[in-house]
Parts: sequence; structure tokens; C-alpha cells
Amino acid sequence: MGDLTNSDYYSKNQRNDVSSNHEGGFGVSVMELRELMELRGSEAVVKIQEEYGDMDGLCQRLRTSPTEGLTGDDLDKRKEVYGENLIPPKKPKTFLQLVWEALQDVTLIILEVAALISLGLSFYQPPGGDSGESCGTAAAGAEDEGEAEAGWIEGAAILLSVVCVVLVTAFNDWSKEKQFRGLQSRIEQEQKFQVVRGAQVIQLPVADIVVGDIAQIKYGDLLPTDGVLIQGNDLKIDESSLTGESDHVKKAADRDPMLLSGTHVMEGSGRMLVTAVGVNSQTGIIFTLLGAGEPGEEEKKEKKVKKQDGAAAMEMQPLKSAEGGEMEEKEEKKKANVSKKEKSVLQGKLTKLAVQIGKAGLVMSAITVIILVLYFAVDNFVLQKRPWLTECTPIYVQYFVKFFIIGVTVLVVAVPEGLPLAVTISLAYSVKKMMKDNNLVRHLDACETMGNATAICSDKTGTLTTNRMTAVACYVGDVHYKEIPDPGLLSVKSLDILVNAISLNSAYTTKILPATKEGGLPMQVGNKTECGLLGLVLDLKRDYQPVRNQIPEEKLYKVYTFNSVRKSMSTVIKLPDGSFRMYSKGASEIVLKKCTKILNQEGEPRVFRPRDKDEMVKKVIEPMACDGLRTICVAYRDFPGDPEPLWDNENDILNELTAVCVVGIEDPVRPEVPSAIVRCQRAGITVRMVTGDNINTARAIAIKCGIIHPGEDFLCIDGKEFNRRIRNEKGEVEQERMDKVWPKLRVLARSSPTDKHTLVKGIIDSCLTDQRQVVAVTGDGTNDGPALKKADVGFAMGIAGTDVAKEASDIILTDDNFSSIVKAVMWGRNVYDSISKFLQFQLTVNVVAVIVAFTGACITQDSPLKAVQMLWVNLIMDTFASLALATEPPTEALLMRKPYGRNKPLISSTMTKNILGHGIYQLVIIFSLLFIGEQIFDIDSGRHAPLHSPPSEHYTIIFNTFVLMQLFNEINARKIHGERNVFDGIFRNPIFCSIVFGTFAIQIVIVQFGGKPFSCTPLDLEKWGWCTFLGLGELVWGQVIATIPNSKLRFLRGAGQLTKKNEMPGDEDMNEDNEEIDHAERELRRGQVLWFRGLNRIQTQIDVVNTFKSGSSYQGQLRRQSSTTSQNQDVTNVSSPSHVSLSNAHSPTSPTGQC
Repeated sequence: MGDLTNSDYYSKNQRNDVSSNHEGGFGVSVMELRELMELRGSEAVVKIQEEYGDMDGLCQRLRTSPTEGLTGDDLDKRKEVYGENLIPPKKPKTFLQLVWEALQDVTLIILEVAALISLGLSFYQPPGGDSGESCGTAAAGAEDEGEAEAGWIEGAAILLSVVCVVLVTAFNDWSKEKQFRGLQSRIEQEQKFQVVRGAQVIQLPVADIVVGDIAQIKYGDLLPTDGVLIQGNDLKIDESSLTGESDHVKKAADRDPMLLSGTHVMEGSGRMLVTAVGVNSQTGIIFTLLGAGEPGEEEKKEKKVKKQDGAAAMEMQPLKSAEGGEMEEKEEKKKANVSKKEKSVLQGKLTKLAVQIGKAGLVMSAITVIILVLYFAVDNFVLQKRPWLTECTPIYVQYFVKFFIIGVTVLVVAVPEGLPLAVTISLAYSVKKMMKDNNLVRHLDACETMGNATAICSDKTGTLTTNRMTAVACYVGDVHYKEIPDPGLLSVKSLDILVNAISLNSAYTTKILPATKEGGLPMQVGNKTECGLLGLVLDLKRDYQPVRNQIPEEKLYKVYTFNSVRKSMSTVIKLPDGSFRMYSKGASEIVLKKCTKILNQEGEPRVFRPRDKDEMVKKVIEPMACDGLRTICVAYRDFPGDPEPLWDNENDILNELTAVCVVGIEDPVRPEVPSAIVRCQRAGITVRMVTGDNINTARAIAIKCGIIHPGEDFLCIDGKEFNRRIRNEKGEVEQERMDKVWPKLRVLARSSPTDKHTLVKGIIDSCLTDQRQVVAVTGDGTNDGPALKKADVGFAMGIAGTDVAKEASDIILTDDNFSSIVKAVMWGRNVYDSISKFLQFQLTVNVVAVIVAFTGACITQDSPLKAVQMLWVNLIMDTFASLALATEPPTEALLMRKPYGRNKPLISSTMTKNILGHGIYQLVIIFSLLFIGEQIFDIDSGRHAPLHSPPSEHYTIIFNTFVLMQLFNEINARKIHGERNVFDGIFRNPIFCSIVFGTFAIQIVIVQFGGKPFSCTPLDLEKWGWCTFLGLGELVWGQVIATIPNSKLRFLRGAGQLTKKNEMPGDEDMNEDNEEIDHAERELRRGQVLWFRGLNRIQTQIDVVNTFKSGSSYQGQLRRQSSTTSQNQDVTNVSSPSHVSLSNAHSPTSPTGQC
């Protein structure tokens, strides 16, 4: 189907094209460009030469200029002919579809069926006038009241409440979907791209790019369109997302100029002509094909998972996410983060808990129904010896239906379907608020995982520092200047070389623009380190722009762009006499190693010996670094024009340089960072700095930030030392060695992206602590992708971050600021606490409602709380309570405690104490009212009421007191750590207040005017007063519970642990290995184990025989045997079982000399 729609689209477009070739004057059709983009390598070059002459010819046909870009006057026409750069999103589910999905809930279906049967039977009248007598207790009392006609009300009311529940659920899902789409479009709008229009370089939202645009591409970009390379420097592309090949592909205008959308620029820079956008680009074509076949399949998959027991579904999922390939990355966005969702600690714990409670509820409801039916049958047919009359059957059935409905309501109240709702509301609310705190959350569960974080590995530049680089010191012509010197002090020769080296050997997109506000600082655009160097040129009273105008970008002969391996950048230019000069700049200790000469005071090169290098490191570089300065060395080298050097032979080219100067660049610490780091440390989170900078610079900044304090026992090491410590002789990382390094490590300097990934993986895989470490990582570069993906939560920089980093991250920091991470921690902990508050409240209601309905039904044959009342209680405790308790704003107090960790049970001992304490209070009150309420209030008893009898005042009081107790207990539930003041900060949460008052108002309406549907009869003021008084008792009782110390209640610990064992989300730590193993491999391992067992048995038998033969002590032999078996215990890891076992099979016999 996908192909069909595509071809329709193209045939329609082609008709457009034929006319547009004349009207619009574009010399190329969509189809021609599409065919061109399907070619690769030299084929494409040949095709361009044959069809269009050269790239300029193609640009002319598309009416654009390779240097000046589009003029911008025919943009709409281009969009009409070649399409827009948008891939139409999948249609959201309509409200009706969501309603239909909500109706699939099993408990609701059971209720609907029961309600319909009840409705149908209520209209049946048994024939004959005296049947009332003959059918026994079944019909007694109803007719006297003339109420028989009202029998349908209960069924109708149940149906109505089901409709309410369904609409509320559907509305919640709908708003969640809408929010998520809003978030997606926000993320997409954030993505901008550099395009040349009217000879000006401008930043455009990706959606506004059209065919014919000239786009500037650079390291770290995610290409938004297809295009043909016009000019490139050292360009390497990662095309694995399309081809699956992990090797980076070199691109050059004369060899392989085809650039495809969705691929990542890993190195270099260049300019490309946009040739296909939106659905015509390579990613677009794949998306349209996927879009056609996917929704159906995806739903099928989801249904399959839903059908399984919730717990099983949870364990099934990680297998999929563990092996998710590159293609899934693309779908990740569309699938509303399904693949990541399964890892969420909280979701896992909650699913397990919900399943457990549900099962318990099911058992309780089944027992309730069985007891009711048996009691009725025994009472009527055995004790009173009534015959079963055919005309009475519908009445008996009506009774059974009533029992069934009571059973179902027990189940409805027991199943906490509000849990997922509470999580969703809490997360959605947090995500919305986190936007204001500069956290753009891409994966919902990242927000909650962040609350459990125990370690943060942060970049230095831009996160802990302001990322505003200024040159403050330099070493030129044998003199170390502590501040920028007057240009008169430097020789003209040195100054010229320095200005040229900095102006030409930096990205031409890096500029310093005048300040926007008066008295403000000049604006730095592009790479901030290069901005610092350009600032140095301006401080030396020179200008870089005329130098660049003289040698424009396309005249640069060869560029070796900066990457994490080189740690330097070099640019080659051709001089007028035909020779070449290469300018180089980079990390000072790396570039200085390659220098053999240095410019003296006159600007003439002199020999630079290893001894001089060591002295320079000691006297210039280390003092600068200890002041927290980043040191950059600028150098150059001249090459003869004939013979031309082999530019690809990088090691020979980037050698024998002449040093010009060393610059010290300052990047001040952000003023708010030190206090943010103190808050982290107080909250039990270790902050580590991972930077590419020099070790001394890194240490100085770490001290300024407060990551390390002089006199403490910590490690500050560089990448080389780190690798030496954690790798064995073969160069493999060993977890034991890693465990000796990471706990004390605070600063890792001169680290490569691989080091960062290794560190994160090492911390996560470590078993040193009881709890598995939860690691958050910040990153901005393309090569940070693996570390961001590996971490539990990856933060990408919104301003300095590359598209690749953003794609791999979970949260984007829109202000690149470390203190925003602390806010994320606060929100994450708040989510966890909100869910715990809700759980404490809900479980109290659950326990009480289920016990009341169950015992009430067993003793009085009728639940004191009717089906419709139960559904109202369910609505209060599910939807309303989740809204009220899940929207509590976070407080600083959340950062005063250690992280909970992954294995901590969801229900703490304090919460268990509260649940049991309040449960006991409520049960005592309700049973007192149920059994002696009529004597206390001097009213008629409501017990043993016949079918269809009018509501009694007695049962109305019970219902009203029950609801009011829940309302006041909701206030108690706001605190879960045993705090006394439950009203603390209650007015900061308007949602909570409005829900409590709103619920109270609706309760008054239900009791006073609910009548028959709600089985209520109006109460007078005195009785309302008593009900409210009993409700308020909850708050007083809450204080009593708070005074009981947990230590006195030993059994609570067990109660907390109970959930712990079963609740772990597939116990990630233990299953880490199993996740990777598929069933086939498990079978294989089982085979290995059996094979070993068999061999062991044979071995034992041989040993016994041998021992008897040799007559040596049987005991000694057995002892030896046991040691061998212990070696074979861990058999699953052995690769070649036969060989190992056979050698073992002989080993025990060899000491005796017998074979």
C-alpha cells in the first residue's frame, strides 16, 4: 500500500513538473532528483557530469547560486513543486477510539454485563398475585412500598457510572497524547539549520528548508534533507541509520558527493545543495513505507502484550529494548517512548504491585459471591424447605445477579486502576513544569529515574562554566605575558603569522558580533574556543575579517578538522609562489610535542629541543592550567610546492611544526554552580567532572566548583592513567579494576568519548554497593552519543549540543546549566513521593472497602456499600486523588535525603504503619455503625433489607462517614515520612484544595439528592455533624499514629520487604545477562548443564570403582571429588564443555596413579 500511495503522489507531482518546467523554469523534476539521489559514489558523479555538466549546471537548473544561495522570492513555488520538508505525522487516535479502548477494561465489561442483566430482570413480574409469598424472602417487602418499578435504577446507575469512568479515562489519555504531541513539535521546532540565502548565513527551522537551498553542514549535524556536496573539508558521515554499516563514509565533491537525510556528520564541514525534502528524501521514503504497514502491526503487538499477565508483560519487554537496533531509534520518537518506558524503576514496581493487589481482589470477590449464593440457597431451600418454582426463577436469578454485582464491586474497588493514571498525571504535570525549569523531557520516565540518581558525570565546558571564552594570558616570542600584551611589544612578523593562523585556521562560521545591548558583551557565535582566539586578535588591535575575505573558504587547500583523536585542527593554504603553508592549533601539550622550532623575540624560528619543551610545560603551561585556564598552542609549517606533499599521510604532515604562541583562555565557573553542587552532595549524589581539558585546568575548576575539597581522599586522573588502571595486559576493561577506581574518582581529564562511555558502563555494572548505581550524564558532542544512551538519564545541551547528542538524550537542558540538573533531581524525587502519597491513600481505601464489602456481605447478605456508591468511592480515590496528590509542587526538603535506590520497596515501613493504622480506625468506625448504628442514632436498621427496598438512613450514614473519612485521610496522605504537620504548604497546591472541597460538595449533593440511584436518603444537620466529626477523627488519629515509633512495630519491616521481593522490575541487575540471551541460547545452556551432570555422574561412578580397586580411603577420594564438582558449578560460562569436562573427568583419578 505504501508503494501505491507513493507512486500516486509522484505521478501527480510529475504532471505538476512537466508544466512547472515551463512555468517555474526549474530544469529538474522531482523524479529526476529522486533517481539521482538513489545513486552512490562515482556513479553519482558521472550522472551529474552527463546530465548537468557539473554542480554549477545543477545549481543553474534549480535556479540557485552555489555561493550566494537562494534569493528567497520563489520559496512558495519551490514548496509547491518539490514539497515541504515535513513528514506528515501519524494520525492521533480520535476521542472515540480512546473511549473504545477504555471500554476494553475487563472489570468494566463484567460490570456492564451485570448491569444489563439486572436491568432486564428488573422489568420481569412473576405471574399470579400470591407469588410474592411462594417465592419466599425474594419478593418480600418490595411490593408494599410500591417500589418494584424502581428496580431498574440500580442497573441504570451502574451503567451511568461506567460511562463516567470511561469518559474520564479517555479524556486523560487524550490529553496525555496531546501533551506528548505538543512536546514532540516543540522538540522539532528547536532544530535549526544553517542555510545561505542572499549571500547571508542564517539559521532556519528545519521545516523551512526548500530544494535549491545551500546548507552549511558541520561536525555534529543530523542532516535534515538529502543533498549533493558542493564543497567539503575532511567530511565523514555516519550512514548506519540508513545502511546499517557502522564505518564512517568519507565524502568529497569529486568522489562521493551524495548526502542523505537522517545521517550524522561525524567529522569535517562543507556546503551542500538541497535536492530532496520531506517525503521525497531517503528518510521520508522509509517513513512513508513504514507509515503504511506499521500502525496495524504495532497495535497487534501491543494487544499481544496486554493479553499477558501484567507482570509477564513487564519482563517480556526489556528483551526488545536491549537489542533495539538503529532503526528503532527512529521509531522511538513515534512510539511515545515505548522501548525506554520498560526500564522505568517505578513503572516496574507499580505494575507488579497492581497485579498482586488485583489477584487478591479477584480472590476476595469470588469468595464473596460464592458465600452469598450458598447462604441464600441454604437459607431458602434447605432450612426453610421451599420448592424451586419455575415462575420464581427470574426473581432468584435477580438475587444472584445482585450478589454478582456485589462481587464485581469488591473487585472494582480492589483493582487500583488509578495507579497508572497517577503515574501519568504526575509525570505529565512534572514534565510541563520542568519546561519552565529549562528541562525539555524527551522520555517521560527519565524524569522519575532522575529522582533515584546516585551519580552525575558532567562535562566542564558550558555546563559548569559559562562557555564564554576569553584569552587572558599568552606566551609569545620567549616572553610569558600574564595579561594580553600591547601589540607594540610583539614583533610584526610574529603578529602577522599569529593573526593569519587564528583567522584562517578556524571555522568561518565562528564570528564575534557587536553587543546587542549597550554596555553588553560582544556576542560569540560558533565554536567558543575559536571565539576566544578571535577575541585575542581583536585585543591585539587587528581584525580577522579582511584576512578571511582575502582567502575565502573555498580557496582553503585542505582542512584537517578537529576531532577527539587529533585534538587539533589544521588548515593548508597555497601561497602565491606555489608553496604551501599549514596553520595548526590545538591542546598545548599535544601540539608542542609535534613542534621542532619556536619563534623567538624577532619572529625568527629557533630550535626547540625536548629539554625546552619540558621547561615550557613546567614554567608556562602548568601555571596557566593551575589558574584554571585552558591552554591552546598555535603553530605553522611550510611545505615546498614541488613535489606536492601526500596530504593523506597525516602523521608526516602534522609534524615538525614551528610554535608561534601558547594562549591561556579563561572560561569562568557559572556563579550558581557551586551551590548547586553542594545541594547535590547533600542529597547523596556524587558529582564527577569528565572533560577533555588538561588535568591541572580541570582540577582548578573542580576546586572552584566544590567537586573536590583540598585534603579529601579523591582521585583526579587523566584518560591515559584511567585506562592503565582499569585494563588488563590484553587491554580489556576489568570490572574488578574499575571498582578500585570509580568510587574515589572525581575528575577525569583529557578523556576521550570512549573513556566516558567506559566509566558510565563501569559504574552502572558495578556490584560494590548494595544498590545498583543510577547514573546521569551530560554531553554535547556527537561522540557523547554512546555514553548518553548507556546512562540511565542522558542530558544533552540545548544550546551547544549537536543534533546527534540531542537524539541520544532523554532530557535536553535548554540553558546548558548544571543547576537545571539539580531541579530535574528535585522533580524526579517529587514524582516518586507523589506516587507514594497516592499509594498510601489508595491502599487504605482499598483495604477498608474490600473488607467492609466482604464481611458485610458474608454477615448481612448485602454489602453496606452499594455498587454505585463503590464506583463513586472508586472515582474519588482513583481519578480525583491521583490529580490532587500527584500535583504537589516539590520542596527543597526533597534534597535533604539520600536517593531511594532501585531495590527499596515502594511501600516504606512508615507508609505500612499509616495504611494499617488508618485502616483499623476506619474499620472500627464502620463496623460499629453497621452493627450498632441504629441504636446509637435511634433509627431503623438497614440490615437484611429485601430486594428493591428503599434506601435506609442507616446505610446512608455508613456511606457518608466512609467518604468523609477518605476525604480527611487524603490530607493525611500528603505526608509519607511521618511528619506531624499535614497542612504544611497545602495552599501552595490549589488543585489539591479545589479537589477536596469539590468532592465534599458533590458528596453533599449525592446524599441529599441522590435518592434511589445512589441508595441514599437525605440526612439532617445533626447526623451530618456526626459524620463530619467521625471524618475529622482521621486527622487526630493520624497524630496518634505518628507518635508510635516504627522501631516498636517489628512486623512492619517484614511488610515492607514483602513487596520488595516480588516488586522488582524484572530485577534488572540479576537479569542483566539474561536480557541479552534469547530462548535458543537458554536451551543451549540447559543442554550444557545436563551434559555436565551426566559427565559428573559417570565420573563419580568411575571414581568409586577406582577407589575400590586401589583400596585407598574412600573418604579422601570423595573429598577430592567434591572439590572438582565445585569447579564445575558455574558451568554456564564454559564455551567448550566436552573438552573441559573430559580433562576434569580424568583429573581425580590421576593422583592415585590409576586410569
